[in-house]
Amino acid sequence: MRSSRRAARAAIVLGALAVLAIPIAVLASQVTSGLRLLETLYVAVPAALVLGLVALSSSRRARFQVARSVRPEAAGPVRAARFFAWAGVYAGVTGALALVVYGVLRWAQ
Repeated sequence: MRSSRRAARAAIVLGALAVLAIPIAVLASQVTSGLRLLETLYVAVPAALVLGLVALSSSRRARFQVARSVRPEAAGPVRAARFFAWAGVYAGVTGALALVVYGVLRWAQ
């Protein structure tokens, strides 16, 4: 039971980091004069995608451990972990699609 909570907490933290990676990169590019927006997004989008996928893996591990448990009453943290993990994956995929569209538009010019 304890390991499922640990995996769920890890998934929540990693998913939240994945969701916040792109806004933090935008904020960093606005605050720091040496960073350009596009350069920070080239780093933040893959980081968000990788963090989201790792969070998704951790949430699946937590869900499987709760399913094998004798007392499966710890479903609340696992549900939150799945939400944050999928939100992180969605943020990474959406950022990647935005960069692809930008690249295609620049190529078409």
